Amino acid sequence: MKSMFKKAFAVVLAAAMLLSLAACGSYTADNTEYVIGVSGPLTGPAAVYGVAVQNSAQMAIDEINAAGGLDGVNFKLVAVDDKHDATKVAANFTTLMEGGMQVSLGTVTTAPGLEFTKLSNDDKVFFLTPSASGDKIPEFDNGFQMCFADGNQGAVAANFVNGLGLNKIGIFYKSDDPYSKGIFDQFKANLNKDIETVETVFTAANETDFSAQITQLKDCDFIFMPIYYQPASVFMTQAKGVIKNNATYYGCDGFDGLAGQIDLATIPQEVSMLSHFDSNAKEGAAADFVKKYTDKFGAETLNQFGASAYDCVYAIYNAMKELKAAGKDIPVTITAEELYNLLEDHFTGDFSYSGVTGNDITWEDNGYVNKAAVKFTLKEADK
Repeated sequence: MKSMFKKAFAVVLAAAMLLSLAACGSYTADNTEYVIGVSGPLTGPAAVYGVAVQNSAQMAIDEINAAGGLDGVNFKLVAVDDKHDATKVAANFTTLMEGGMQVSLGTVTTAPGLEFTKLSNDDKVFFLTPSASGDKIPEFDNGFQMCFADGNQGAVAANFVNGLGLNKIGIFYKSDDPYSKGIFDQFKANLNKDIETVETVFTAANETDFSAQITQLKDCDFIFMPIYYQPASVFMTQAKGVIKNNATYYGCDGFDGLAGQIDLATIPQEVSMLSHFDSNAKEGAAADFVKKYTDKFGAETLNQFGASAYDCVYAIYNAMKELKAAGKDIPVTITAEELYNLLEDHFTGDFSYSGVTGNDITWEDNGYVNKAAVKFTLKEADK
C-alpha cells in the first residue's frame, strides 16, 4: 500500500465522491466494454509521441479482443488530444470520464501529466502511464509508471557516465521544463564529483538559436542532453562544424523521435540514449512488436513511447486476468474507484509483467517501475 491514510480518507468521502462522479457522467452502468482512457498530443510538435501511444495501445487492445478479451468482454480505448498542453487536461479528463473510463494510461508527456495526476486522484482512477516520466506523476496511490521516472533516468544516466572514465562532460538542458530539469537534478546528484561539468541551459523563450551554448560546449567530448527531440535536432544541426565530430550526444527517452525529425546521417557525432526499448531488436518481444507495428503503421512513429503503451495495456489486462482468477469480481460495469482498489493492491503486491520493454517488470510502492535500462545507439559517430 502506498498510503493507508489516503485509502481510509477516500472511504470517508465515498458518498461525496459518488455524487461527484454522477455529476460528471462517469458512472459505468452502460459500459459494454472495459474502457481505457488516455490523454496525449495527437497533433502538434509532440504528436509523434501521442500517435505512437494511441497506435500501440489500440494494437494491444485489438489483439486482446481478438483472443477473447477478458472472459469474453472486450476492451475499448478512448484517446483525446491534449497537444502537450496542461491547460487542456481538465476538459480532456471530463471527456474521458463521461466516456466511461474505468482505468487509464494517464498522459503521454509530463507537464499535462502533473495536472492529470491530481484529477485522477480526486476521482480515484488507476493509471499506468507509458511515458509521463516526472517524479511526481505517481504522487498518489492511483498512479504508476511503465517508463523510468525522471529521477531514475537521471540516476541511471549518471551511473553510466561514471563508468566511462571521463574527466569533463558537457550538459545541455531546458531549465523551465519539469522533464528536463528533473532529470538534470538527479543526474548531477549522482554524478561523480571529480567529473567537471560545463553546464548550458535554454528556456521556452528561445529554442531556435543555440549558438552561445554550442560555443561553450565545443571542447566537450561527451554532452548529456536530457531534452526532447525537437530542440535536440536544432542543437545538433547548428553544432555541425563546431562540436567535435567524434563527440557523443547522450539523451534520455526524449530523444525518441529524432530520426523522424532530422536525417541522423547528416550528424557527424554519435547519438545515443538511455532506453528500455531496442527498435533494432532482431529477436524476442521487442522484435515482434517492431514488426507488427511497422507492418501496420510504418516506421515514422515507431518509438519507445509506443512500445511502453503496448506493455501498459497488456500489464493492466494481465493484472485484471490474475485478479479474476483469484476470485475477484470485475464486472464490465465496475466503477473506476472499484477497479483502482483492486489494481493498486495488485501492482504493489507480487505482480510482475514481462513484455516489449523488459522482463520481470515490477513496481515499487511509490509507483516507480523496476526494469533494466540499456544504452541505445541511434547513430554511430562518423569515422
